[in-house]
Amino acid sequence: MRYLPLTAEDRSAMLAKIGVNGIDDLFASVPADKLLKAPPVLPNAKSEMAVEKIMTAFASRNVTASSVPFFVGAGAYKHHVPATVDHLIQRSEFLTSYTPYQPEIAQGTLQYLYEFQTQVALLTGMEVANASMYDGSTGTAEAVLMAHRITRRSKAILSGGLHPHYTDVVHTISKMAGHHEVAMPADVDGSENLIAEIDGETSCVVVQNPDVFGNLRDLTPIAQACHKAGALLIAVFTEAVSLGLVKSPGEMGADIVVGEGQSIGNALNYGGPYVGLFATRQKYVRQMPGRLCGQTVDAEGRRGFVLTLSTREQHIRRDKATSNICTNSGLCVLAFTIHMALLGEKGLRRLARVNHANAVKLADMLAKVDGIEIIQKSFFNEFTIRVSGSAASLLEKLAARGILGGVPYSRLSPNAELKDLLIIASTEVNTDEDRTALVSALKELV
Repeated sequence: MRYLPLTAEDRSAMLAKIGVNGIDDLFASVPADKLLKAPPVLPNAKSEMAVEKIMTAFASRNVTASSVPFFVGAGAYKHHVPATVDHLIQRSEFLTSYTPYQPEIAQGTLQYLYEFQTQVALLTGMEVANASMYDGSTGTAEAVLMAHRITRRSKAILSGGLHPHYTDVVHTISKMAGHHEVAMPADVDGSENLIAEIDGETSCVVVQNPDVFGNLRDLTPIAQACHKAGALLIAVFTEAVSLGLVKSPGEMGADIVVGEGQSIGNALNYGGPYVGLFATRQKYVRQMPGRLCGQTVDAEGRRGFVLTLSTREQHIRRDKATSNICTNSGLCVLAFTIHMALLGEKGLRRLARVNHANAVKLADMLAKVDGIEIIQKSFFNEFTIRVSGSAASLLEKLAARGILGGVPYSRLSPNAELKDLLIIASTEVNTDEDRTALVSALKELV
């Protein structure tokens, strides 16, 4: 029996509410030539072994990130994850655990969440961090809502260097909440003047560092301007490894720091699940979304861990909750925590230096290729090049040669009219052979 929880009328009402004519409209952003014209031809019944063989054949048509030279970034990065991480997170007590409502039977879970919070606070240069968000983009939207609550204002200024997907999530949340945001035009070279946009109605300014194009920014002047106007600075990052080398957002005056932690301990995983990092100043802790684990002592004076704050809709009245996030990315948090513990401070700094050095090597090589312009003057492990013609078409030609050469900005922001920009990331996994293959191919194709 087929399970159909919604009637045709239910579905029509839902589609009308979000403003589309049919289900196919929900997939309008998928290129037409990538959509199946009909369901795949599969037999009605096969044995388990036969099904495995058929599905393996389907899967083998994918080009995996580890099988070819890979320079894709723009918010999701390929880093080496030590085998120890996967081995430990697959232990049954970690893999199957859930919300630690009962601290007396969840001390292990609570302790690693506490350790994770400590790591995030140290990385970001902030005083307190929560036990994670779903991912960087939804965490950014939560940070904007938090700033609105603190300042009692409802206008957010979004940098043109903010990842377009993050901007879209903030826009969706702001629209539904009746708030106002000002999204600046794409800031390819990091030259925008955000300070000029700040006024007495501004709740917060949202700036990514390194930004989506790779530009490194000094956030200090923006933070000072925000504070003078009674607004908050929200610093965003998508590449957590950069925090091992770049001056922390807290040191530059940020009030809320939020970003994506996928780079540490978590594989690409086809886009998720990921783990959002969220940190702030101690004075704002009661407005912070999600959970906060704390350290205490039991009746006998022994060290223990508890949920100190959990101001969310499952625990208190919905109209009093600071957030409707329903859980934390526990297993991804554990992977992050284990990898960070394996690296230590010296290991993270060394990893960050290797990433930066690899990107500099690649940029120096590409700068010698006719028809390619390196846009960024400073960057961490990611930068943007300008090519003649369509970057998306160029990427397809590279893929045909077995090279995944980056992310066209037009894929992130189709309406920005910046079709000649290609964002390229080079992490510790890239070899000299990988870089040579990319450069050689571009010499022929550009």
